[in-house]
Amino acid sequence: MAVEKILMPQLGESVTEGTIEKWLVEVGDTVNKYDPIAEVNTDKVNAEVPSSYTGVIKELIAGEGDTIEVGELVCYIDVEGGATKEKQEESTGQQAIENISEDKKEQTQDEEQPMKRRYSPAVLRLAQENDIDLEHVNGSGKGGRITRKDIQKVIDSGEIPAPKQEEKAPEPKQEKKEAPAAAPKPAAPEASKGSDVPVSEGDIEIPVTGVRRAIANNMLRSKHEAPHAWTMVEVDVTSLVEYRNGIKDDFKKKEGYGLTFFAFFVKAVVEALKEFPQMNSMWAGDKIVQKKDINISIAVGTDESLFVPVIKNADEKSIKGIAREVKELAQKAKTGKLKGEEMQGGTFTVNNTGSFGSVQSMGIINYPQAAILQVESIVKRPVVMNNGMIAVRDMVNLCLSLDHRVLDGMICGKFLARVKENLETISKENTSVY
Repeated sequence: MAVEKILMPQLGESVTEGTIEKWLVEVGDTVNKYDPIAEVNTDKVNAEVPSSYTGVIKELIAGEGDTIEVGELVCYIDVEGGATKEKQEESTGQQAIENISEDKKEQTQDEEQPMKRRYSPAVLRLAQENDIDLEHVNGSGKGGRITRKDIQKVIDSGEIPAPKQEEKAPEPKQEKKEAPAAAPKPAAPEASKGSDVPVSEGDIEIPVTGVRRAIANNMLRSKHEAPHAWTMVEVDVTSLVEYRNGIKDDFKKKEGYGLTFFAFFVKAVVEALKEFPQMNSMWAGDKIVQKKDINISIAVGTDESLFVPVIKNADEKSIKGIAREVKELAQKAKTGKLKGEEMQGGTFTVNNTGSFGSVQSMGIINYPQAAILQVESIVKRPVVMNNGMIAVRDMVNLCLSLDHRVLDGMICGKFLARVKENLETISKENTSVY
């Protein structure tokens, strides 16, 4: 038997970490290659981590609730029948590297615990519940990271090893405080501030799930990195409403699913993106990447979390095709059948905030995209027409949030004007859903 590592896979575009929600195996279990071994949550998808080998689970490194970066170790597995020569050499070489690393750890404190202060939600929760100061706990994880097993050992011992830590304090403690500050992971320190919120009798404390924490981290990254700007136009969709209401019953009888207003809005956006491809771009540090494919991300909410599936090559689809795909993706999200690849590759987001009755909102950009369009609720309002008369019209607001590093007001204004024109010219005479 040869011991192999199973690492955290990348479960979506721009996904950098995942939270182990539940282990599906235990030490000693026999698994086949591709068998699911753990349920993982990220900011984009709930997924199962498959085994990379056929063999016996030797050790689970990550605990349930631990947040693990892509490429980090989650468990060890004894591979059945031994590894190939190439694998054995790779394993031997890796072991040699690890042995050298162990020697270096004895020589320098900075290399010993570069991740000591990066705590998972499970570690923080367990430490807070038992009044354990994490500064007094030695981590056994990678880079000195404190694991849930380390906290449990402290709890089982009944005492915190404070004297040991005090003896070591005069050494490189100041340096260790400065080193972790460079780590680009503010989520754990932020989470630890929860104890500052006063809790009164009758208050309900709701634990932050892995999905909610991942969403929060991605939204925080978007707001911190992308300079958001915002603009809005109002659109007269009276003709669109009349057209859709006139064909919706026949459409449902023929196709078996409903024809929503949202499909018309997505189609209008896609046509405008073809004319203004700058809107279909992403910031990449030293360059801007203008995407060829037009893949529309849509937001689908469930009782527990928010998913953002993608309509791939939306410019090649009719209104009917878009309506069908929106229905299918939403159904998969709500039944937990959405696949990771169905949430990857989005280039522009259209959010149907009008479904909640909203009439004006500012969306947070779906990082690393450059813009998100909020389609608000269609409402009847009195409008002054070109002839000076007042008429009741069906009006909707379109609210655009943009990354000002990539997009300027002029191009966004032209883009919105085109979307507005596309919507206002929809009618029975010149529009087909097929």
